[in-house]
Formats: sequence, C-alpha cells, structure tokens
Amino acid sequence: MTYDVLKALHIVFVVTWFAGLFYLFRLFIYHREAMERPEVERNVLVAQFRIMERRLWAAITLPSGVLATAFGLALIGMNPAWLQLPFMWVKLAFVAGLWVYMVHGARILKQCREGAPLASSIRLRFLNEVPTVILIAVVFLIVLQDAVGWIWGVAGILGLALLLTMAIKRYQKARARNGEDAA
Repeated sequence: MTYDVLKALHIVFVVTWFAGLFYLFRLFIYHREAMERPEVERNVLVAQFRIMERRLWAAITLPSGVLATAFGLALIGMNPAWLQLPFMWVKLAFVAGLWVYMVHGARILKQCREGAPLASSIRLRFLNEVPTVILIAVVFLIVLQDAVGWIWGVAGILGLALLLTMAIKRYQKARARNGEDAA
C-alpha cells in the first residue's frame, strides 16, 4: 500500500472515529435525560437509545478508532522521521488521550446497558466537548506544525475549552428558565 493510500485511509477513519465519538456521547446525554420522562415514554426511549449506542460503538466508533490508529502507526512506520518532530509527539499524546476517553466511553456504555449513565446530563455535556477540543487542537497542530508557538497553542486550546464551558452553562440556564430539566 502506498503512503498516500495509507494517509487517505487514516483521514477517512479519523473522520468516522470522531463522528462516532460526537454522536455516542450525545446519545448518552439523551439516554440520561430520558430517565426523567414518564415511564411509558422512558421505556421506549431507553430501549431505542441502548440499541443505537451499542450499534454505534460496535459498528463505527470502536472499529474506526482502531483503524485510524493502525493506519496512523503504519504511516509512521513508513516515515519514522515524523518521530523526530516535536509536534508529532504532541499529536500522539492527544491520540492517547482519545483512547483514554474511549475507555471512559466504554464504561458509560456499560452503565447504559445496565440502566442509565451515572453521570448527570451536564457532566455528559462537558464530556461531549472533549473530542471537539482535541480535534481542533490536532488539526491545527498537523496543519501548522511548528509554526505556532506552544504557549499560544495551549492558550488557544484552554480558551476554546473556556468558551465551551460558558456555552454549556448558558444552555443549562436557558433550559432552567424554560422549565426544562437542566440536570
């Protein structure tokens, strides 16, 4: 397989991995919030969310993560000089962070199979933003490589995280004002 084919496959599976992560944690939020519904509605929603969560995990999220990582490692194997560049180690740290996030997601998935996520809706909303921050950081890291100073890069990521936190808090207040369950 040529380097360009491996790179294309890596990008495809990174995209599907992130799509799975974005949607999976959104389903966890919906699952959690469904637990507050009347029993008949709750039973229907929770049963459907369990099916969706399981299928998304097994058919898209986990396989895409494995394949994205495998193709990325194959790219490094074909061009080990990438490991001489500091930004690549930062990218690999973010990938490791995504795998820690995946393990946490697997735990939440197990909780969903056994009942409902233990975390509150608001906590799940914060968790839902983790891959967004990582995706933005990695894209800028790869595109700009060493052109961005590390201090500015870290400040930008922290600023994005702060903006996301403020947006989630604002959303929670708006739901409370509208009489919706903001938990």
